[in-house]
Amino acid sequence: MKTLIFLATLLSVTDAFMAPTTIPKIRTFTQLHADAAATKIETTVEPKEAVKIFGRLAEKYIMLDSSGGMCCYSACKDCEYRLPGGGYKMADQSAARPKWIPSYEERVFESVGKEHASAWGKEVFSSGPYVIKEEFVERVKGMTFSPPLGGPYMSASAAGIEDDLALETFFDLLAGEKERLTKHRMSTRIKEIANGNEGLIWSDFMAALSE
Repeated sequence: MKTLIFLATLLSVTDAFMAPTTIPKIRTFTQLHADAAATKIETTVEPKEAVKIFGRLAEKYIMLDSSGGMCCYSACKDCEYRLPGGGYKMADQSAARPKWIPSYEERVFESVGKEHASAWGKEVFSSGPYVIKEEFVERVKGMTFSPPLGGPYMSASAAGIEDDLALETFFDLLAGEKERLTKHRMSTRIKEIANGNEGLIWSDFMAALSE
């Protein structure tokens, strides 16, 4: 009898040590990389969605030279308004189709009697000096679309924005980690994305959204 009790106790102890345990799954580097890639794909802005934004914010006319065209065009030595190649900085420029998102809210060339207010300055910030993401999205969606220079061609009738992902991504690109986007911040960020130029063109716009 004692032998049977001893054997039963021994079997119980053995079972306890041999019972299967749950081993946490360890994800390999390859699996983690694949997960990150999948997440990136989900948030990547497609050109056909990006062009819907660009075609609302881009304009046919832009004032490129903040000096207001002050140059006298007399080939003065070391003229600050001349280009390295010998030409002159253009005070303003026009295109057949929307080409630039201006970096400025408004610009005035008093010397030549010209002024220009950007579409985003008038429509995105129509009610004050800043917007939150929801306001930014709705106001850009409400702007008129024109087929721009650059990106896949899209007619105005096909340019409705059904998915807000691209607009939300652009807001985050402009605002950074802030909840509000100010006029000054938008102006500064557009110029940064445009590599210091006065207007943001399609190639730089799309490259920034793809990073």
